Amino acid sequence: MARKRYLKKTPLNEARAVFLQRIDPATLKSETIPVDQALHRVTAEPVFARISSPHYHAAAMDGICVRAEETFGATEFSPIILRKSLIGSSQASVFEFVDTGNALPVWSNAVIMIEKVRQVDEESVEIFESVAPWQNVRLVGEDVVATELLLSRCHRIRPYDIGALLAAGHTAVKVKDKPSVAIIPTGNELIEPGDEPLPGAVIEFNSSILSAFIREWGGQAKKQPKVGDEPLALGQALRRALEQSEIVAILAGSSAGEHDYTAEVIAEEGELLVHGIDVMPGKPAVLGVVGGKPVIGMPGYPVSAIVIAREIVQPALGRFLGVEPQPKITARAIVPKKIPSHLGMEEFVRVTLGRVGKRLVALPLARGAGVITTMVRADAFLRIPSLVEGVNAGEEVEVELLRSAAEVDQTILCTGSHDPAINVLEDQLKIRYPDLKIAATNVGSLGGLLAIQRGETHIAGTHLLDPETGVYNIPDIQRTIPDVPVVLVHLARREQGLLVQKGNPKNVGGLKDLGRSDIMFVNRQPGSGTRILLDFELKKIALDPERIRGYEREEFTHMAVGVAVLTGLADAGLGVRSAANALGLDFIPVGAEEYDLLFLRSFFESERGQKLVEIIRSDSFRKAVSVLGGYDTCRSGEILYRQ
Repeated sequence: MARKRYLKKTPLNEARAVFLQRIDPATLKSETIPVDQALHRVTAEPVFARISSPHYHAAAMDGICVRAEETFGATEFSPIILRKSLIGSSQASVFEFVDTGNALPVWSNAVIMIEKVRQVDEESVEIFESVAPWQNVRLVGEDVVATELLLSRCHRIRPYDIGALLAAGHTAVKVKDKPSVAIIPTGNELIEPGDEPLPGAVIEFNSSILSAFIREWGGQAKKQPKVGDEPLALGQALRRALEQSEIVAILAGSSAGEHDYTAEVIAEEGELLVHGIDVMPGKPAVLGVVGGKPVIGMPGYPVSAIVIAREIVQPALGRFLGVEPQPKITARAIVPKKIPSHLGMEEFVRVTLGRVGKRLVALPLARGAGVITTMVRADAFLRIPSLVEGVNAGEEVEVELLRSAAEVDQTILCTGSHDPAINVLEDQLKIRYPDLKIAATNVGSLGGLLAIQRGETHIAGTHLLDPETGVYNIPDIQRTIPDVPVVLVHLARREQGLLVQKGNPKNVGGLKDLGRSDIMFVNRQPGSGTRILLDFELKKIALDPERIRGYEREEFTHMAVGVAVLTGLADAGLGVRSAANALGLDFIPVGAEEYDLLFLRSFFESERGQKLVEIIRSDSFRKAVSVLGGYDTCRSGEILYRQ
C-alpha cells in the first residue's frame, strides 16, 4: 500500500479563515428560556425594556419626603419646622417618613436624609437643610426607560444582565441554541476510563477534554460511540453525527499513517479544505465541510488536540453564536535558556511562569504532544512564529496566560535537584496558604545553583557532596556562586540506595555488583547530586564507570530511574528510598545525604519566603515527609549557611 501524504500544509491563520468562512451562523436555531437560566447564553435578537426601571418615583435614601419649595431657607442655624398632616385629608401633607425604595406620594418631589432631620414630636420635625426638586429621588426610568434597548443581539448574558432583564419586566429571553458538537473517538486501541489498561490499550480521554472546552465556550458536546480503524464505519458515524449536530469533531486518524482515514472520509463525503496545518503541536489536523456543516479532524495526541481546539473549535463556536472569543491575556517574560524551533512551523511551547524580583521568568516544559500533564503544569503558551528558528537565552517574549497574572505572581519557582519531598512541601503550603504554588523544574543540583546565579528561580534543591571534605552543598555554593546573596535551609536527610526489582531477581548486593556483565544500570544526569554521590562511592571501591553497562544512560528524576527499573529497561539505578517505596521496588542502602533548599536571600526575606520556611519547620510537613519513607526531618528548616 502506498504511504499517504499530507496535502499542502496551510498556515494557521489562513486555515482558520478558510474554515470559518464556510460556517453559516443563520443555520443555528434559537429558543426562549427563563431569564434566571440564561447565564452565559447568547441573545438571539435585541432585547428592549418592557417597563421602566424604576417604574415609580422612589426614595433614594431613608428620611422624609417633602415639597422642595417648602424647605428653601432651612440651614443648620435657621431650621424650619414641618408638620405632618393626616394622610388622606384634603390638605396636602407637609412631610412623611420614607425608607429607601418607598414610592413617593404624588404631592412630594424631594427627600431629606434622616441625618438632617430632628423629630420634635409625633406630628412635627425640624430640618437643617433645604433640598432641590427631585433631590435624593430615583425618578421613573432612571435605570432604563420602557422600549429602550437593553441588550443587543449576540450579547453573552452575564449575572448583572439577568438583574437588568428582570428589572425591565422580562421573565424570559430568546437566546441562540448552544451549538452542538458531535465528538467521534476513533481507534481500535481505545478503552474507556476505568477499564484495565493492558499493553497497547489507550485510555480515551481526549473526548472528555474537548467536551469540557465546548461547554466552557458555550456549546453542547455530544460524545458518540468510538469507531475502529475502518473507513466505512467512520463514514457511517460521520453521517449520523451530522444529522444531530452543527459541528463534527473526529478524534485521531487525521495524520498520514496507514490507519488514518479521517481526511479520506471527509473528502469522500464532502469537501476537504485543509489537511495539515503549519502549527506544532497540532500539525495533523483536517478541516472540511460535509453537507454544509463544518467537520474537524483532531490529532490524536492530547496536547495537539488541545491546540487545535483552542485555535479552531473555539472560533467556530464563536462564529455560530456571533461572538468573538475572549481576547487572550498576555504578558512579557524572560526566557532563561535557548528554545530552538522548527523553521516554517508556528510552535506553541508550554511554559511555567514565576516572578523573580521584577522579572517574569518563563521556563519551558516538556514539548511532547502526548504529555498531557504539561498542560496541568503550564501557566502559559509561548508562541514562536513560523519564520523564527527559536528564542535566544535572555530574550523577552510575549506569552499567552493560561492562569491569571495574580496567580502567576504567587508562584514559587524551584529549580534544581528532584525530590518527592518537594511535592509534599507544596501540598502542605497549599493547606495553610492556598494562593501559593510551587513550580518545580528538575535540572540537577548544579543546574539549580546556576539558575540562582542568573536570577531565574526563587529556590534551588541541592545535595552536592564535596568529595574532599565530605560536606554537602556549602563548598559548591562558595565555589560556584560566591558573590550571590543566598540562604541555605535544610529540608531533610534522606537515604540513597540502589533501586532493584521486587525480590531482587539479579541478587544485587551493592555498588560492586554494577560491574557485572549481566547488570544493566540507569544513571542520573551530570551535575546532579545523585551522579556526584555515585561517582564518589565508585571511586571509593575502585570500580571504573566504563565497566558499568548503562552508565551513560541518564534520567532526570528519581521516579524516572525507578520506572526504568520497574519496567525492565534497567536492573538497577541509584535513587532515594521514597521512590522505591512508591513504585514497589526493593531498596539496597548506599548511604544518607543532606537535601537542602538554597534561597535567593531577597526571596528568603520576603513574605512568601518566610511562609515557605514556616511550613518547612512545621510538624505537619515533617510527619507528611516521614510517610514517604527514608527521610530524617529532625533538622528541617534549620539555616545552614548565609552568604
